[in-house]
Amino acid sequence: MMFSRFTHVCSMCQNFISFFKANTPSYAYTTSCSSIHLLMDIWVFSSFGFVNNAAKNIGVQVAESMLLFLLSIYLEVELLDHMVTVREAINQGMDEELERDEKVFLLGEEVAQYDGAYKVSRGLWKKYGDKRIIDTPISEMGFAGIAVGAAMAGLRPICEFMTFNFSMQAIDQVINSAAKTYYMSGGHQPVPIVFRGPNGASAGVAAQHSQCFAAWYGHCPGLKVVSPWNSEDAKGLIKSAIRDNNPVVVLENELMYGVPFEFPSEAQSKDFLIPIGKAKIERQGTHITVVSHSRPVGHCLEAATVLSKEGIECEVINMRTIRPMDIETIEASVMKTNHLITVEGGWPQFGVGAEVCARIMEGPAFNFLDAPAVRVTGADVPMPYAKILEDNSVPQVKDIIFAIKKTLNI
Repeated sequence: MMFSRFTHVCSMCQNFISFFKANTPSYAYTTSCSSIHLLMDIWVFSSFGFVNNAAKNIGVQVAESMLLFLLSIYLEVELLDHMVTVREAINQGMDEELERDEKVFLLGEEVAQYDGAYKVSRGLWKKYGDKRIIDTPISEMGFAGIAVGAAMAGLRPICEFMTFNFSMQAIDQVINSAAKTYYMSGGHQPVPIVFRGPNGASAGVAAQHSQCFAAWYGHCPGLKVVSPWNSEDAKGLIKSAIRDNNPVVVLENELMYGVPFEFPSEAQSKDFLIPIGKAKIERQGTHITVVSHSRPVGHCLEAATVLSKEGIECEVINMRTIRPMDIETIEASVMKTNHLITVEGGWPQFGVGAEVCARIMEGPAFNFLDAPAVRVTGADVPMPYAKILEDNSVPQVKDIIFAIKKTLNI
């Protein structure tokens, strides 16, 4: 029995050594091997009686505990291999489309040699060169106009705004040049362009860098507007946006770039796309429908987890697309749950939630509501700089829980 156990431990150690050799730098690999060999020495000396019984028991326990600790590291790293950050997912999506279609190119401030202000375009300049990954001057109106003209000429530009707050410098190009040209040309002049970058509140950047533009651009006919939450959304939507023959605004979130998510095997395919205009039910429920987009989707899922312990089952819908809005999925959910709240980081007046509520009121789902729909939004003020005020200006999990209980009259 002791020999069988010894063989098992040796096999486990060999697997550790092979893993560390393949997945760690040389100095870390050497350290790992030394540690494992030392642990094996302790285990062998202790188990085969080369020391007294007290030391033997201690030695065996220490060695086996350390080997289990190494096993936990091994499993954790293996699990992380299947996790992809939102930043990496966008990068992967753009890389695949640049490789697939030579008409695709990326331009914006610091997107090339610096790898992007948020490192979203890391490695693309080295791979595709100056002609397809283009650093621009700090002139949003100028490079957005160049991108729109390139799209009209048959190319497929990806125009990055370092933050969508800066897109206001180029809003004439986005709205009047990109969004309206196809209609004004009688359908003869498509403008296949992507405007992308971080949107909404970040952290500690105050009023001029903390606005959500979902309602701004969602208001304009001629644009498609998408708002990804997780890594799967980010890759699938950026690829669909690049392939679309219409101007598409991709509203990312700065605070989500470094967040890792499980990445399903189908999302790793170069043919993976998420259709624009289709929402996703992230969590099934029966008591209330919770509709959100971008970062607040995660808050909604957290609130739903808390409330499920109290017997309240929330159906959480990730909108994914702001325009065209998938109202059918929301209506079907409301007809099932009979209650609705919307959650967004933007201001309340004329917001995305206001549009969702209006569509429900005007459609067949209205007669299924057992209570008025409720909106959870950002505060109706310019974003404060002080952290405590900032935290109280954007929806938190506790705010969502309060709104759900209020709607359900609990």
